[in-house]
Order: sequence, then structure tokens, then C-alpha cells
Amino acid sequence: MLNITLPDGSVRQVESGSTGHALANSISEGLARNALAVRVNGEVRDLHRPLTEDAKVEILTWNDEAGKATYWHSSAHLMAEALEILYPGVKLAIGPAVENGFYYDVDLGEGRSISSEDFPEIEKKMLELAKTKSRFIRQEISKADAIAYFQEKQDPYKLELLENLEDGQITFYTQGGFTDLCRGPHIPDTSSIKAAKLMNVAGAYWRGDEKNKQLTRLYGITFQKAKDLTEYLERLEEAKRRDHRKLGKELKLFAFSEKVGAGLPLWLPKGTALRERLEQFLRKAQVKAGYQPVVTPHIGAKELYVTSGHYEKYGADSFQPIKTPNPGEEFFLKPMNCPHHCEIYKTEPRSYRDLPVRYAEFGTVYRYEQSGELHGLTRVRGFTQDDAHIFCRPDQVKEEFKKVIDLVLYVFKNLGFENYTAQISLRDPENKTKYIGSDENWALAEAAIQEAAVEKGLPTVTELGEAAFYGPKLDFMVRDALGRRWQLGTIQVDYNLPERFDLEYVAPDNSRQRPVMLHRAPFGSLERFVAVLIEHCAGNFPLWLTPEQFIVLPISDKYIDYANEVKAQLEQRELRGTVDARDERIGRKIRDAEMSKIPYLLVVGEKEAQDNIISVRKHGEGDLGSMPLDAFVKSVQSQVVEAM
Repeated sequence: MLNITLPDGSVRQVESGSTGHALANSISEGLARNALAVRVNGEVRDLHRPLTEDAKVEILTWNDEAGKATYWHSSAHLMAEALEILYPGVKLAIGPAVENGFYYDVDLGEGRSISSEDFPEIEKKMLELAKTKSRFIRQEISKADAIAYFQEKQDPYKLELLENLEDGQITFYTQGGFTDLCRGPHIPDTSSIKAAKLMNVAGAYWRGDEKNKQLTRLYGITFQKAKDLTEYLERLEEAKRRDHRKLGKELKLFAFSEKVGAGLPLWLPKGTALRERLEQFLRKAQVKAGYQPVVTPHIGAKELYVTSGHYEKYGADSFQPIKTPNPGEEFFLKPMNCPHHCEIYKTEPRSYRDLPVRYAEFGTVYRYEQSGELHGLTRVRGFTQDDAHIFCRPDQVKEEFKKVIDLVLYVFKNLGFENYTAQISLRDPENKTKYIGSDENWALAEAAIQEAAVEKGLPTVTELGEAAFYGPKLDFMVRDALGRRWQLGTIQVDYNLPERFDLEYVAPDNSRQRPVMLHRAPFGSLERFVAVLIEHCAGNFPLWLTPEQFIVLPISDKYIDYANEVKAQLEQRELRGTVDARDERIGRKIRDAEMSKIPYLLVVGEKEAQDNIISVRKHGEGDLGSMPLDAFVKSVQSQVVEAM
């Protein structure tokens, strides 16, 4: 009998050779119906593979990311089967699951192509095949037999993939009349695929190398219920309405100019006000938390980045060096703020009593991203990091981590990000050679991160092998209002830079010791953070943050003076707003103000001017009635205080 430990800690005994499906059925028939795959000692497997040893086992359903990935990977195989039927002679490359759906890279052959007009036919064939309820059958196969199969099929991409595989590493999966080289896992059969939609077609070089042939990449997504597909497509339409590039233009926040250069955003007055308010918000919190603001240049000598290792890492992706009239002298636009902060640390001797030292900077950095990778504010060539570096003793790492977690959660709370997971990234215990630093320091750092996360009650996932080469880290993975996942906020432990820059502090025994360096950025990049924030709140920013909290709308020119008087009084009470003095009907002014997502619309006419009041409309809610200025001010200020 095998001892199977379930996620709740309970142990079940099953016979050796029992399957994950049988285990699920022993728990409940409902779980067995919904099961898609099984995780055994951390490895995701087919539901019908036999269990052969004591193990920790988790039954995976649609509610699990790994369950969805298995479902979509299986759907990629179903699409490939449909393509082989509809496009005889098609050559298949790879077909993985992605965050939302799957894709398959295919070589259609000379003179053939797929467009969106062909999607319905492929979708129809996929669903026809799914109705056959074909099982996904796993087969271990020798390299020689695998090569023979794909030689006969004349499939060059599969043959190339086989070059790096050996006997014992090769498996085929077959469903219906389709067989593919694949590690798996897959769902039990095709019957659960009830809705299919092809989303996009694009070009992709084989293995990402532009020297190789360009293949056709076909993206798709599938669901267990037709209504889930409908809801997904509705969310996509909502995402288009929330696109930060569209709203950024409509709300006059930022712009791009070909003359300035691709990937270099121009912040317009309203966007600058938004950005500066974010900076002020975090600066205030940082000062309270003991950070010292610093400012460093936008460039640095080449040797600085050679010492830090950033030249080796980013040299090919950086802008070309800036040469001076002095022969041999070169500068670079800085790709990171960290080396500059290391040099600030070195400006004076440090004692163990001086630590931790915390430096914070809103520093702009530059990286030469390929033009095809640029995307609004989420991928740019010049961006500002809310960077901070903490130099501390090893015994201080845990406490500093907890303080940074508090700061990150404070940011999330005030900006409406409530759905997040903290990913603890540790080194690969089976391959320590790719990391620097002693086992002792790694053990201390990893324990500090894990304990800090537990003590703060964070929802966490742990990923082995995802640590940076210089230390473990904690990344905050946030889901926005549409359920999309973004990495916002990071805390990293670094033993590398203190070593490279020969950073020291004097220990109690007068010995020279290396500090540990923590990197942290609650926003990450201001540009990217603003993009995510725009899409999360659809441009309806928190009242404390929005560039314009009110707009005064006079119903005719006769009341512009009173409108300006209202504006002046509100500004004296630290509220932000404007007057719409255009010669337009009041209905047009209201519509335009609603489109601009200004929280409060203050309509003034004869009655308001006589009684020294305002008629208030709230964006998205409508008329709130008339009230004195004092009542309006108190209401707005109370909302700001409550939010903060």
C-alpha cells in the first residue's frame, strides 16, 4: 500500500498502481468529474498515470493554474490534429500552453497561409474532433523509433527537437488519429473541450532565431463551457476599452513622438501631475520608514557597470557608449541605479551600528529594447524606478524584509490592488553551482524571506530555481480588475554587488564584514505601474490621486466669474480642478467631463450664484443635488482621508 498525502495534510492509503483519477474518485465523484491532471511530489502528470511510491498528491482542476495549462496544452494538440486534416502536409513545430490559451507554430508550406477568415473552419473541426472523446494516450518510445516515425512523416522540426533527447526522455502522445512528440501532461480525453476560439495569427521564427525560417503561429483558447468563452471574449472587449494607450490619449496623460524617439514617453501636464503625486505618496512613506533620498546621474562611466556586472548583462541591450573628447573615456546611459548607490555607501566608513542604511531614489534608467517589443508604457526604453537599496547585516535581513512588505502592502491598499500572491523564489538545491554566496548566507536569506512572509500572513507560492544568481527574492504577483496577472513590487537579496564593490562595515570584533544588499521597488517602473493602474481602474483613479478632482461647469457665459470664484475657493482648500469656460451647451460640457473621468462635476447657474451653492454630479453616478461649498469640501476631504 502507498501512503498518499493530500494538500490538507491528511493521508490516504491506496494500492500501488492506482491512478490519480481513482484517488480523486475516492475523495468525491464531483472531484473526479472535474479533475484534469494530478501533481505528484511537485510534478504535474496525466490523471491516469499509475502511482508507484509514497507521495504528496494534489488533484488539479480548472481552478488551478496547472490544471488550466494542462487543458490548454491538450487543446493545442487538438488544434494541430485539425490542422493536419485541413492542411495536408503541414509541418508542426511546438505547441505550448500560455497564460490565456495556447499556440502552435506550424510550417504550412510554400504558397499557403492562414488568416482570420479561416478561423471558423478550424474551430469547427476542433469541436468535431473533441466530440469523439478521444483519450490522450502516453507512450514511452526509443529515440530510434521516434526518429523513424518523424522521418517517415517528413517532419523536420520534430527531428531537430529529438537531437537533444536520449532514450528514457522521449514520449509520444496520441489522441484520435494524431500523434505528437510531447512530455505532457494531458487531460484524460477530448470530451471536456466544449468551446474553441482562435484568437490571432502571427509570424514566429523557429526557436526564436531570425536566421531560421519564419513559421505561422496560431493562437487559440478553449473552455469547458460555451458561456465561459462568451465571458472571456467580453473581458477582452473590456480590456480594449481599458487599454492604457487608448485612455492615456483620451485623458491627456502621455504621448509618444517619432521625433523624440520610440519607447521614450512624453508626460503631459495631467500625466505629470499623476506621476508626481505617486512619487510624493511614496516619498512620504519612505521617509517615515527611515529611507534617505539620494539623486544620481543619468550616466556613468563604463567602468562602473563593468564592476557591477551590468555591462556584461546589458551591454548588448544598452544604448551605444557616449564618447568624450578624452581618448578612451566612455560613459553609458545607466541601465540600473544599484551601482551608483553602492558608490554612495562607500563615501564613508560604516560600523555595524550604522546599519541598516537605506537609500531611495526615483531614478530614470535606459535600456535599448527592440522596437518590436515596445508597448505603450509597459515596455519602454527610458523608465523611472522607485528604487531603493538597503545595506544591512545578515541578522537584519528578516526584519528589513518585513518592513518592505509593509510598504508594498501600503501601496497596494491605497491604489486598490487587493488580489495578489507573493512568489518566493529560491535557488535550485540540485544545482548550486550557478549561484554565488555561501550556503550559510543562502540559508539565512531564504529562511528570512519565508519567515517574513509567514509572519505577515502573505498568500505565497514557492518556486525553486527562480532565485537570482546573487540571492533569493520575493515578487508580488497582482491580479487586476480583469483577472490579468502583473508582477508589481519586488524585494531581492544580493550578495553579489557588495562583493564586487568591496563594501564593508566594521563588526563588533573590529573585523571587516560584507553587508547584505536588499533591492526593493514597490512600483517597479513608474511607467509600467501607471499603465497597469490605468487598466485596473479604467482611468477612474482614486480621488486622492486623480489629476483633476472637480470641474466647474457654468451653464452660460454669465456665470463664468462665479465658476472661477468657486474654483479659487476650492483650490484654497487644497482641492484640484478647472473651469470649463467653453461656449458650449451644458449637456455637451457634462458629456465631455464624464468622458474625461473627472470625479465631480459642479454645475453653476443663476440659482447657484444667488445662493452661493453648487449643483454636484458624480462621475458614473449622476446628480447628487445642491449643496454649499463647505459641505462639498468636507465630503471630498473625508473620502481622501479614508482612502489614505
